[in-house]
Amino acid sequence: MNMMGAGTSQSPPPMASITDVGALFQNAKKYEELNVIGTGAYGTVYKARDLHNGGQIVAMKKVKVALTEDGIPLSTLREIALLRQLEAYRHANIVRLLDVCHGGQLMERDQQLVLFLVFEHVDQDLESYLKKAPGPLSENRIRSMSYDILSGIDFLHSHRIVHRDLKPHNLLVTSTGRVKLADFGLAKTYDTEMKLTSVVVTLWYRPPEVLLGVSYNTAVDVWSAGCVLAQLHTRKPLLPGSSDSHQLSSIFRLIGRPSREEWPENASVMLDSFPAYKPMDLQEIIPRIHPHALEIIKGMLVFDPAKRLTALDCLEHPYFTEEPLP
Repeated sequence: MNMMGAGTSQSPPPMASITDVGALFQNAKKYEELNVIGTGAYGTVYKARDLHNGGQIVAMKKVKVALTEDGIPLSTLREIALLRQLEAYRHANIVRLLDVCHGGQLMERDQQLVLFLVFEHVDQDLESYLKKAPGPLSENRIRSMSYDILSGIDFLHSHRIVHRDLKPHNLLVTSTGRVKLADFGLAKTYDTEMKLTSVVVTLWYRPPEVLLGVSYNTAVDVWSAGCVLAQLHTRKPLLPGSSDSHQLSSIFRLIGRPSREEWPENASVMLDSFPAYKPMDLQEIIPRIHPHALEIIKGMLVFDPAKRLTALDCLEHPYFTEEPLP
């Protein structure tokens, strides 16, 4: 995930020496690993017990930081500092970062340091929640979950953080049905991990500007969330593409092929690579959808990022403001 504006007025020293790791991060031995929850593109996640805190169950994400000759890169330290600053807000729709600690070992051969990010443990993600749901979600449940997702995104964007990989797997659902955003922050740490794995990050929630290889901003998260909000209604992915070009074709079949004027000059693909698709009626794909919900999703799935609704625009839409949320 992309982290921006993480600097502070008082810049820390550019590097932390390898020998200073113990002072920077606690030793992970205060946690007892119980079992692996999952392995993905961003590292392995363990269910663990906090031995110093009444046996509280936590989720520990193991990440590897690439070291320079001098130690931990400044960018990594800044990103960890920013994650810790965000934790002070205790936002209801952001998964809580409880601790950052080191694995007590240095992988000399790879020049990597093992770090553990310790998060609150949430039993399931939205992907498994939707699979287990016995039938369609109620309108109130869809609206409440949609609000939670957009509220978490708006919080990140207000702190100049772009998530970049929003999808049901990265949205956690608590036992009371609240949704929390996970897997944001530490872009460079995660990128190191991604080079070491064969796991393919899903394309289904990627916006056109990312698929076309042009510059992007916070609007990428709004597109991804629009795909997720549609999925809350249908319980199946809106745009399940199998490759970058197939994903773009799926997008243009839905929203129509953009005009020549809208097509980015530096796009990695030519406009004429795609047939002149006309936009589909989203209501035919999501029947029985609330008209306000349909309006929001249409406003989120706009080709031009500058014309997309922002997360705050969505939160201020009558869909959420006309009736109190349950």
